[in-house]
Amino acid sequence: MIDRRDLLKGAGLAAVAATLSSTKALALDTVTLPFANGERPLVKYPQKRPMIGLTSRPPQLETPFAIFNDGPLTPNNAFFVRYHLSDLPYNLDPDKFTLEVKGKVDKPLKLSLKDIRKMKAAEIVAVNQCSGNSRGFSDPRVAGG
Repeated sequence: MIDRRDLLKGAGLAAVAATLSSTKALALDTVTLPFANGERPLVKYPQKRPMIGLTSRPPQLETPFAIFNDGPLTPNNAFFVRYHLSDLPYNLDPDKFTLEVKGKVDKPLKLSLKDIRKMKAAEIVAVNQCSGNSRGFSDPRVAGG
């Protein structure tokens, strides 16, 4: 007969094993960052090249350092990802999708995907940095992704 504590321990171990196996399924390789406990998995997500995986749910991905040797601009497919919402938008209905621009703007907008696709594409060079970048170099270590 199994007691309640053994059942809970077994369930906990099974949950940890399932989490580890699902995370490993995404892992392509590992990279070792230049600080203590710096080994991280390289993972592949849609529209991204292999990235340093910090968390999988929600996805938080870092740009591998080698990308910075390719030039001063980080390509979109290597740009870091910080996604802090719990629900991932796996299924979007393109006919119902809308983007709202509101708040402190002169002209609020609500655009459908068709509206957005009709617009002329534009590229700009901008600086964007997550305030948590390089937190691994902090001593003592700072929690978070």
